[in-house]
This record gives sequence, C-alpha cells and structure tokens, in this order.
Amino acid sequence: MITTKQSAIDKFMDMVDLKNPAQPEFHQAVYEVALAIVPFIEKNPVYKKANILERMIEAERILIFRVPWMDDAGNYRVNRGYRVQMNSAIGPYKGGLRFHPNVNLSVLKFLAFEQVFKNSLTTLPMGGGKGGSDFDPKGKSDNEVMRFCQSFMTELYQHIGKDTDIPAGDVGVGSREIGFLFGQYKRLKNEFTGVLTGKGYAYGGSLIRPEATGYGLLFFVEEMLKTKNQTLKGKKVLISGSGNVAQYAIEKTLAFGGIPVTASDSNGFIYDPKGIDAAKLEFLMELKNVKRGRIKEYADKFGCEYFEGEKPWGIPCDVALPCAIQNELDEEDAKLLVENGCMLVAEGANMPTTPDAITWLHKNGVLYAPGKASNAGGVATSGLEMSQNSIRLYWTRAEVEERLRIIMCDIHDQCIKYGKDEKGNVDYVKGANIAGFVRVADAMIAEGHV
Repeated sequence: MITTKQSAIDKFMDMVDLKNPAQPEFHQAVYEVALAIVPFIEKNPVYKKANILERMIEAERILIFRVPWMDDAGNYRVNRGYRVQMNSAIGPYKGGLRFHPNVNLSVLKFLAFEQVFKNSLTTLPMGGGKGGSDFDPKGKSDNEVMRFCQSFMTELYQHIGKDTDIPAGDVGVGSREIGFLFGQYKRLKNEFTGVLTGKGYAYGGSLIRPEATGYGLLFFVEEMLKTKNQTLKGKKVLISGSGNVAQYAIEKTLAFGGIPVTASDSNGFIYDPKGIDAAKLEFLMELKNVKRGRIKEYADKFGCEYFEGEKPWGIPCDVALPCAIQNELDEEDAKLLVENGCMLVAEGANMPTTPDAITWLHKNGVLYAPGKASNAGGVATSGLEMSQNSIRLYWTRAEVEERLRIIMCDIHDQCIKYGKDEKGNVDYVKGANIAGFVRVADAMIAEGHV
C-alpha cells in the first residue's frame, strides 16, 4: 500500500524525471531533498500554494559553451563549458567550477541544487550556482592549463560579476587554475574585483580558505559528537580522498585528538594503523600538491598497507569521512561500517553517500551528516572572502577560523531545530534540507513570481 506521503513524493519525482531526462545525479539530489521537503510543504500550505519546490528545481539560467584551446604540440582541442545559475533569491549565485572528465549537465545541476541549500544554511547572502568543464587538468602542462582557463573565462566573464555570480574552485580547480581564471577576467574587464573566491592571499584571497572545507567538516563532527557527550579524542577515523578537503580534514582530526588512518585516490587507498601524523601529512601534501603523485607512494615510504582499486570503508573505525567524489559510499560499504563499529559518518565531498547507504546508516543508528551541512565550510569561507574583498580588508587567520567555527556550529543548531524528533534523535538530512529550504522559500515568496 502506498501512503499519501509516498504518493506525493512519487508524483513529484515523476515530474522531475519527465522534465529532466537522463540526469541521474540531479534526480538523486532532488529525491533526497523531496523526502524531507514534500511532507513539510504538505503541512505548510503557503509553500505549496506558491509552488516553491517546483520553482526551486528549475535553474534560473543555464549556460553551455565551447572552449577551444591549443595544446603544447600545436593541436587544436575543444571542450564543453557550463555555468548553472540555479537560484539567486538570497544573494548572487555562488558555487565552484569543476574541471573533470565526468562533468556533464546532470552533475552540475545536482551540485548547483545542493549549493542552494548549503549556501542558505551558512546564513550568508549567497545564492546557488555551479559550473565547469569536461576538461581534465591531470597530465596537462601549466601552459596548457593556462590556455584552457583563459579560453574558458573569455566566454564566462560576460555572465559573472561580484554582484551577479561569484565562482570558486572545486574538483580539478585549485589555486593554479583560479589564478589563471582571475588573471583573464581582470584583463578582459579592466577591473580588480572579488569575482572569484579561492584566490591567492597576495591578490585578494582569504586566510583559511584552502583549509575551510576540511576544518569546517571537523567542527561539525565535534558538534555531532557533543550530542552524545563524546569528543573525537582517541577515535579512529577513516578518510577517503587525498586532495584539499581530505588533507585538511586529516590535519584538523589530529588537532582534535583523533587518529586518521586512511587516505585514497582514484587508484586505491592506504591504511596506516599507526595513524597519519603531522610529519606523514606533510609528505602527503607534498606528494599530492607539488609532485602530483599517487597515494601508493605513501605506502612505499612508510611501509603501510596499500589496497589497489579498493575503498577504505572495510577498515574498523569510529568515524568515517568520505571526502573524495559522489556516490563513493554505497549500501555494501555502509554495512561494513556498521559491522565494524562506526558510529558517525559525515560528508566532506558532495553527495558521496548513496540513498540506500543513507537508509542503512539511519536504520542502524549511525549519526549521519549530509554534505550540504557538514562540508559547507568551504563556501562559508568563500563568503567571508567576498566580505573582505568588499571592504578591502584582510582578517587574521584566527579571526577567519573563529568565524568559520561559529558558522558551522550555527548550521548544526539549524539541523537540530528542524531534524530532532520527539525521542530526541536527530535526522541531519531532514534538518539540513528543511532549514536550507525555509530561508530560500521565504525569500522567493517575498520577491513574488520570479
């Protein structure tokens, strides 16, 4: 028998599927939100009357363009560029640029939709957007990456601005790419404005921005553990990935007294039962950020186990932090985590946990935080960078980190407010989705039929 709630969600998703065919990542993101928001709307007719959720899933604007460039051998190459400007109800579009071979419209619409809720949760005046290209910076020379970035920005610049749309970095777009993109924007517009975040400190960037997503994740984890009168100290932590988010998640795990024991890349993962300490982390950062090597080299250096082509979720742990890519933690992985004593899963990446895995974690009493809440530290600090650019002032490292901590604690409080049931249990997915939805929905109603 199908309940009224189920039929309303199914009806909504049928409409989503019909209007957005062959976009599985976008469907998944919308479905997760719909599970919490559709029942909430049924109890709050003002949102139902205004058809808010149907309006919210439709991007305000989608830009698709070609990006021609020339490689070092003199060959003409072409990639596809995108910018999804999803929702500007509470501020200018804000969200990263992703350069990766798997980038397509479905992936970017999912990321942009998630960004709307994530940005809303920060309480900063930022709408949601996302963009990128199917360009792969791996294996490319600095000059090739520069030529691509300049071509990409030559099209994008006319659609962005400090009060319109402020992109940032994401997968495949680090400090090198942001520098090239910003330089081309400045050249084309003949102005120095905070149109991109994640910039180098020398030209308008913020302290703590590279660390922000990883640091914010651990601030959120500490707040989750407080609800159980626990801390991270002495807990064994699994972390996937070895890029920016994973590196600083490891660093802050150490600061809180936790024991990070894994890191990974697309080839496999390392398991260091003694823990990845500060010296080992320094080697890992050099390996990934400078040498751009593979994670196996860590295992060779420190004599620990390396698991080719596998994920770290089968290792016994207390806490698991997926920080790599979407859908990296499935139902079978969730079962392994539960069997091995994991009590908390918090997302450092965007949508790394599949719906079936989330269901299993909830069913077995594991604390679970979705990325729109737990990895919001990156965009929160981007918002702080925007503020510093606007007032032409730099805040100290301590000031930015404290502002970040306060924002992450506030996001946790919002999740508690909307996600706590009568028994005192907290559904962070429900709490994050409703809290993010309400602020955007109220703004859309106030602004009329836009």
